[in-house]
Amino acid sequence: MPGHKFDTIPFKAYDGFECNIWRLKHDRSKHRGPVMLVHGAGVRANIFNPPNEVNLLDMLADAGYDVFLENWRASTEFPANKWDLDVVAKNDHPAAIQKVCEISGSSQCKAIIHCQGSTSFMISAVEGLVPQVTTIVSNAVSLHPVVPSWSKVKLDVILEMAGLITDYINPRWGDYSPDFRSKLFRALVLGTHFEKDTTVGKFVSFTYGAGFPALWELENLTDETKEWIRNEFGPVPIHFFRHIRKGVHYGSLVSVDGTKHYANENPATDARFVFFAGKLNKCFRSESQENSFEYFNRLKPGFHKLYLYDTYSHLDIFLGKNAHQDVFPVMIDELNA
Repeated sequence: MPGHKFDTIPFKAYDGFECNIWRLKHDRSKHRGPVMLVHGAGVRANIFNPPNEVNLLDMLADAGYDVFLENWRASTEFPANKWDLDVVAKNDHPAAIQKVCEISGSSQCKAIIHCQGSTSFMISAVEGLVPQVTTIVSNAVSLHPVVPSWSKVKLDVILEMAGLITDYINPRWGDYSPDFRSKLFRALVLGTHFEKDTTVGKFVSFTYGAGFPALWELENLTDETKEWIRNEFGPVPIHFFRHIRKGVHYGSLVSVDGTKHYANENPATDARFVFFAGKLNKCFRSESQENSFEYFNRLKPGFHKLYLYDTYSHLDIFLGKNAHQDVFPVMIDELNA
């Protein structure tokens, strides 16, 4: 079972926000250079480090990579703040990549990006803000967010109702509800989610999708990982959900002010993109990645790749007990390519 240790490397985003990078401590050869992993919304770098027998960090180290994990401003390592995809794309990821290249002594880097770490990093890439990155492995969603119909209702109606009483939604309320507001949300979650998941797991599904559960298939997770998840989710700002809603309605990512459409211009990057999606994803439908692949494939046919997994959902691509057999070898082969 992984018992990983990390060096913590502080860095400042370009607007001054204090972030950090975790660098995996390991004794294997680092002959393939640096790879940076980018987590999603309301979690932290540790989301790539589940207590499975083998996880992605083990396999990347064994493959010869110098492994870095970015904690950007959505990380639960930091106080809750009202971020959006634009501010992260312009400030956090470019500064993180610059720091990784500086620390590793490499002029180039590769990246594995997930969920809102992926959407924001894709903006960084297509805007030409991370020219050092040569290969980008994206999971779940990137430039073209597509959500289930019920999620659209939640974004259009329930989100605004929630915004009347809170600036943040916090899945940790499933285990700890310190005030009337959090107790109200917890009662709503437990009154609508009857899947055999933890209370935090149920709250995650309420927050992020339209499934029971939404972000994983329960049979893909060990009992230990289900319990571990309880401590890996935290607050997400309503402000962010309002931003992603614009991209959902438009069909591709737009700026927070609605004036810029990131998939309407040729991307300012030479990076190769490899898209992964679980076909059972009830947060972002697999069409999200299919549409982004088709967009990039039209621009440069045969250069990019798409992988769809029939028995996986959203986050179990990384947390699944069999992901080290089903998913990670493919990711590593594509990084090596």
